[in-house]
This record gives sequence, C-alpha cells and structure tokens, in this order.
Amino acid sequence: MTQSGNFNLRDEIREYWSMRAVTFDDQPGHEIFSDQERLAWHDLFRRHLGDGVLGDGTVRRALDLASGTGVISHLLHDLGFDVTGLDWSEAMLAKARDKSKLRQSNIRFLLGDAENTFEDDDSYDVIVTRHLVWTLVDPAMAFAEWLRVLKPGGKLLIVDGDFVSPTWMSTLNKTMANLLHAIGLKRVIDETPQIKTHRDILARVHFSQGARADAVCEMLKSAGFDPVTTDFNMRQIHRAQSKHLGLAKGLERGAQHRYAICAIKP
Repeated sequence: MTQSGNFNLRDEIREYWSMRAVTFDDQPGHEIFSDQERLAWHDLFRRHLGDGVLGDGTVRRALDLASGTGVISHLLHDLGFDVTGLDWSEAMLAKARDKSKLRQSNIRFLLGDAENTFEDDDSYDVIVTRHLVWTLVDPAMAFAEWLRVLKPGGKLLIVDGDFVSPTWMSTLNKTMANLLHAIGLKRVIDETPQIKTHRDILARVHFSQGARADAVCEMLKSAGFDPVTTDFNMRQIHRAQSKHLGLAKGLERGAQHRYAICAIKP
C-alpha cells in the first residue's frame, strides 16, 4: 500500500470513529453498564498491570491509546494511575473531557495518533489499548512506537480480538435469520451507510482477516517486547456485558476469539 493510500485510509478511520462518537457510549462493550463489569475490568488490569500506586507512594503513569470517550482511562484512574488518554478524533475527545469533568477526574485527554504519539521516550509505566490493534494500518510501526514511549520494564496491555472470522454462533445466527426471512417471519434490513463504511475500512487494514492473538504476539516480539503472554480468560467481562445484550448476540460475542496480551519492554 502506498503512503498516500495509508494517509487516506487513516483519514477515513478518523472520520468513521468521529461519526460513531455520538452513540459510542450507548453500546455494551463500549461504556460500562454495571458494577460487575467495572470490577471485572479492574481485575483484568490488576492481574497484568498491578495498581497505579506503589508501596512507596510512587504514582505510575498510564497511556490509554485510542481512548475514545475515556472508558478505559477512567478504569485506570480508578486504580490510582496518572492517566493520559490519546485519541485522534476531536468528537471522541470532547465526550471524554465532558465525562472527566462530570466525574471530577484529573485525566489528561490529548489529540494524537496512536501510531505516532509524539510522546517522550521512556515516559510511561503502562500502555493500554482496547479494540485498537485490529484497526491499525501499520501495526509494526505502532508497536515500535509503543515500545519507545514505555519505560524499561513497562507493560503494554492489548485487549482485542478477531471480530472478522465466523464462529459457530455467528454462523448459526445467520442461518436462522435466513430461514426466518425465507418463511416470511423476518424482513431483510438494508445495510446502513455506517455499516458499509465499516466494511470498506476493515477490508484495507492490516488485520483485515482478523487480529489473531498469535499473529499479534509475533509482531510484538519482533518489535522487541519480551516476554509476551496471552490471557484468554475474559469470561467475567463477557458475562457482565451479555446481560445487556440479547441472548443470540451475547452468545455470539462470547464465542469470538477475544484476548488480552501483556507485553513487557526489557
């Protein structure tokens, strides 16, 4: 892909997520809708990152990349981290700043590109991304950038998944929908412009066939992270989210290849 093609794709991705900002927090899997889910996220972060304040009182710095409306930033803030959220959508940042003001948090939200942060070398103790890697145009460049801004011994936590490859549940849901349509019990809903845009973008990102954990881990190792470990135990989070989804949608989400990857800068 040419450099100009990459630039145009990045522009499209930014515009797409800016458009999504209006309703982003309305969807389960984006905003937190229960204390059960909030505690499940806290448990995941503590399991891999520890708390934000060390025994000697040192406050650790955290960078939330593609911070969106600030959901992950606030979860890290709950644990005592000094948090910076970075996003390249002004619409997302506006919502994040409003939320931060309402909750009286001291989170900094900055406009920036997750693949080229312009943050200082060795400046963060932890970096967290949620559902960012699968959208990256150049993940190798991004991983090298994240390694650069982490302090030695710092940790990167990637929460992501393969949202492309069909699962047994998505196949069943599609089969049932086609059957109900065939017998006249379900009408076909026309594809929205938003869905068309999403599909077009997905076809051109690096992980267009799905961001599988093993492929992401290999790229992280090539970037210089060591060790790199994968945690597939996302059950508590999925269980909490599924209470706010329909049965079929909840089962489909639970069947997806979702994971948390923790990578350390030597």
